[in-house]
Amino acid sequence: MKSSRFFLPVALMALSTVAFAQSDASHPGTHSEAHASSTAVVSSETQKSFDQLKNLAGEWTGPVTVTEMPELHTTMALSLRVTSRGHVLVHEFQEAGTPLDPTKYDHPVTMFYVDGDQLTLVHYCDAGNRPRMIGTRSPDTRTVDFELKDISGSTEYHMHHAVLTVIDANHHTEDWTFMMKDKPMHAHFDLWRKN
Repeated sequence: MKSSRFFLPVALMALSTVAFAQSDASHPGTHSEAHASSTAVVSSETQKSFDQLKNLAGEWTGPVTVTEMPELHTTMALSLRVTSRGHVLVHEFQEAGTPLDPTKYDHPVTMFYVDGDQLTLVHYCDAGNRPRMIGTRSPDTRTVDFELKDISGSTEYHMHHAVLTVIDANHHTEDWTFMMKDKPMHAHFDLWRKN
């Protein structure tokens, strides 16, 4: 009985994957062409920005400094992974060395994806809300700057701004601004690739 409860969801997932692949193959010129035309609508700058972020997939670690709390000294662990057939980049932070227990430790999750012609970030915050931000790549193409567009849930405490800067394939920085009521807190993460 126990094994059938496990097997059924796995079987359904496998069937949906096969069905989706067969649908693509059996309808040449429909789904593939529709996908190609929808991809063409995405501005090349938006897609380039997203592709640049996807290249950061992997495990990262590094110190965080908070401007308003100079006494804070901690190291963060970051996992970045590409999912959903390459359409989403999942960003997961936690303090290095802490157990993966989101009921006791901060473990915010952020999703990056292309929405129409916009590079979008949705931050699933430990504060219980979901800010959505829109990214713009800098002229030097190393930095993507995300500005708050809207927020679901309470706005009293929320992530307000994010800047990701690629130094090279093994080093990047992230600057996040968190609003505590009307007071901003600025955190700078200096991250190095672990693998």
